[in-house]
Amino acid sequence: MKLKQKIQMIQEKKVMNRKKVIIGMSGGVDSSVAAYLLKEEGYRVIGVTLNHKKEESLKREIKSAQRVCHFLDIEHKIVDIEELFQKEVIDDFLEGYSQGITPSPCVICDERVKMRILFEIADKEKANFVATGHYSSVEYSEEFKTNLLKVSYDLRKDQSYMLYRLDSNKISRLLFPLHSYEKKQIRDIAKNIGLEVYDKKDSQGICFAKEGYIEFLRKNLGDSIKKGRFVDKTGKTIGEHEGYQLYTIGQRRGLGLKLPRAYFITKIDKEKNEITIGEYEELYKKKVELKKYKLAVKIADVLNKNIIGRPRFSSFGTSGKVLFENEKLFFEFDEETPQTAPGQHLVLYYKNLVLGGGIIS
Repeated sequence: MKLKQKIQMIQEKKVMNRKKVIIGMSGGVDSSVAAYLLKEEGYRVIGVTLNHKKEESLKREIKSAQRVCHFLDIEHKIVDIEELFQKEVIDDFLEGYSQGITPSPCVICDERVKMRILFEIADKEKANFVATGHYSSVEYSEEFKTNLLKVSYDLRKDQSYMLYRLDSNKISRLLFPLHSYEKKQIRDIAKNIGLEVYDKKDSQGICFAKEGYIEFLRKNLGDSIKKGRFVDKTGKTIGEHEGYQLYTIGQRRGLGLKLPRAYFITKIDKEKNEITIGEYEELYKKKVELKKYKLAVKIADVLNKNIIGRPRFSSFGTSGKVLFENEKLFFEFDEETPQTAPGQHLVLYYKNLVLGGGIIS
């Protein structure tokens, strides 16, 4: 083969690889339509389903993803991640509740498991892009001179919160085919092209705790869960709880207490196995420290800006500013807010762009 032909083949292969994309396939309607849209755009699509647990419900999801990929005539891979998922997600979840905080397993899973594996496969397959069915987008910011995650067109479904911990070099390789669609439009597309999952219900709750997180904690923490005291802020006993690991800051339902009005959990003391309850107003805070923070931009670029802090996935956020004091990162709200449960992630937004975030301490 002549040198000119070899060079041409190499160039053609590079072009093909640039058009190759790895997409996470859950077996649901979002990832299925995302794969279809990418194929329609001319990408060579490889669907990847991550098998994190050996149970019947997950087997059905894997079969569903296989059928969708067959229907779309795209390659499909199944990757066993049970050991990694146990270590990075489940163990972290159990440790969080054991420490008396409220962890966010989906955020940790996206960072340490799902996206990590998808990018590893992309590198192995020499694919430049990774895609998901998340409702988010990527935009180059002239102000920050880098690619950043951006809020989805459909604010009710926006999932940029879940991905805030991704590194910048990964963000630039992400594709979000659903970013400009509403959920109803996605279902309509699925139905029109004949996808069997067009009316499939969205997944709810924690994927590894189908029985509910309380029962999951009881089963996995076992004898470490012991009954203890509910107390008021003066230390007076007002009842008995089932074990501090089964409760969260801000909780008011399911306390099992007969009180004249609603009270809320304001403090969990794991050393004493005591839970303090009080008035809703006692949950309000003006400033929180963000531990294990990750920023997509320089710290100096975040200071002195009007930032929206979202303390949970379902929140639209509260305005405030980022502070950096004694090598620690803080978020100061413009007005006090009760949504400051330790263990939850507070994600920082500026002009609908994700600048980073951290874990509320």
